[in-house]
Amino acid sequence: MSIVNIKTWAMIFLVISQTLFIETSSSKLDPFAVKKKRMSDKVRKMFYHAYDNYMMYAFPHDELKPLTKTYTNSLSELGNLKLEHLPQEYNGTALTLIESLSSLVIMGNETEFEKSVLWLSENLSFDVDARINLFECNIRVLGGLVSAHILATDSTNRFTEKGSYRNQLLVLAEELGNRFLPAFDTPTGLPYAWVNLKYGVMEKETTETSTSGCGSLILEMGALSHLTGDPRFESAALRALRKLWSMRSSLNLLGTTLDVQTGEWIEYSSGIGAGVDSFYEYLLKAHLLFGREEFWRMFQSAYLAVQKYFRHGPWYHEADMRTGRATYWQLTSLQAFWPGLQVLAGDIAAANSSHREFFHVWQQFGVLPERYLLDHQMLHPTEKYYPLRPELAESTFYLYQATKDPWYLEVGESIVDSLNLHTRVEAGFASIRDVTTMELEDHQHSFFLAETCKYLYLLFDDSFLANKNYVFTTEGHPLPILSSWHERLPEAYIPSNWTSLKGEEQEKRASAMTMKICPALNCGNGRQPVESICHVPDARAHHRCLADEDCGVDSISCRRRSCSISGYCGLWLSV
Repeated sequence: MSIVNIKTWAMIFLVISQTLFIETSSSKLDPFAVKKKRMSDKVRKMFYHAYDNYMMYAFPHDELKPLTKTYTNSLSELGNLKLEHLPQEYNGTALTLIESLSSLVIMGNETEFEKSVLWLSENLSFDVDARINLFECNIRVLGGLVSAHILATDSTNRFTEKGSYRNQLLVLAEELGNRFLPAFDTPTGLPYAWVNLKYGVMEKETTETSTSGCGSLILEMGALSHLTGDPRFESAALRALRKLWSMRSSLNLLGTTLDVQTGEWIEYSSGIGAGVDSFYEYLLKAHLLFGREEFWRMFQSAYLAVQKYFRHGPWYHEADMRTGRATYWQLTSLQAFWPGLQVLAGDIAAANSSHREFFHVWQQFGVLPERYLLDHQMLHPTEKYYPLRPELAESTFYLYQATKDPWYLEVGESIVDSLNLHTRVEAGFASIRDVTTMELEDHQHSFFLAETCKYLYLLFDDSFLANKNYVFTTEGHPLPILSSWHERLPEAYIPSNWTSLKGEEQEKRASAMTMKICPALNCGNGRQPVESICHVPDARAHHRCLADEDCGVDSISCRRRSCSISGYCGLWLSV
């Protein structure tokens, strides 16, 4: 054997040996390291199968139609169920590319990220005659641009050192934000659901919007204000959010749809699903991102109301905001985000309970149907589709981060296998039109790359999050938690406040949510265990009482317990 061949084999041996050593060492630290590596590689391949086919057949249009290998300019169609007032000359804004930017960074592909950013810098324009849904454009386009700008200027990213990035994405985001502002010009400050990017609010525009539509703008528009120094964006979103909160009922519940001109509710029934979901999400995440106690107080009141009036065991039904009485008993796929939000709030037990039920439905059908009628234990007759939604994967990621329970890795693997089995086609991933037949629909939604693949990847490889602290928007775009964005550091994050409230009696009678700690941290030291975020134990372990003040808050329903005539605490008033 020649000297050259010996050197070649020696180099190969060293590389293989080093790889084996690294894998063996990491396996000792994490017994699931090999599985995580295998699964993260599998998810990476899924992402690039979707991304590469979009770039080949649909770019620079909005979204891919994988069955016919063509495209759709769908930004103006999002939220537009009747497909009214569609633009004639709109040719797309590379929506899927914008949505993919942060995923490219998370998966370590800085080369493609830089290439995409430069293309958008040179080609993207919002001076188009297109009527768009404010909420959808905010979370997808504005959120995507703001997040990508932050990632492009991160100190660990070499992009800015090359001199080719000069805040072009922020310039685009600011332009888009300015085109949003006319929508907020209403007597109530609540924004129109629809705005034309070129001409503003059109004549005779509908005044109906949803709770999510006007209450889920604060993260993206707030971040834009902090980055540009222009307070108008955050002020507009904050005014709308405050107005919306002022419209809550005496039960701290909100409806689903309302009129932006009059400030009157149109639909009084609501839940934690479509039309309301991200409102709750943004209250808590805005508190984390901007540090305002105002957001925490809103979230605390809203969360307890949801647990009290919507929750039935592990499920959540809908109820009338005025009375709290149940209206619709149904599971919707969008509700699957809720366990993830509960993890952020620290209510792990409740999150796990609901997540397991969602996953049981996933196993039953192979994917999560859009709507399932709980009272009839059957699919909704017309909403039997699955459009590649990310919410179950999102909650699975959060629960694994919080518990490190390997069962959630099994859930993630099951989701990945189902997606590959039922939705993968030659030119991408297709939505499912009917979960009973697995008939496919010719649409690959941009959120499949922005969220579904991202959360599945982070479940198995969270190296992007090492030594960093991010809030993910409702579209999965990461925004960093920065002290410079906080008015002051929230008391919840000061170590001296992590233990308990002062005073033994006060400490004993406070809920975990009031103390801003995870319920699990409020156990031990001879105290009664706190089972959920709203649970307040009875004053005495044997549940005897002299007055209602001796009774706590039920851990399941979050209802106040009362003292019976025989001297025992219970849910007597709700019987």
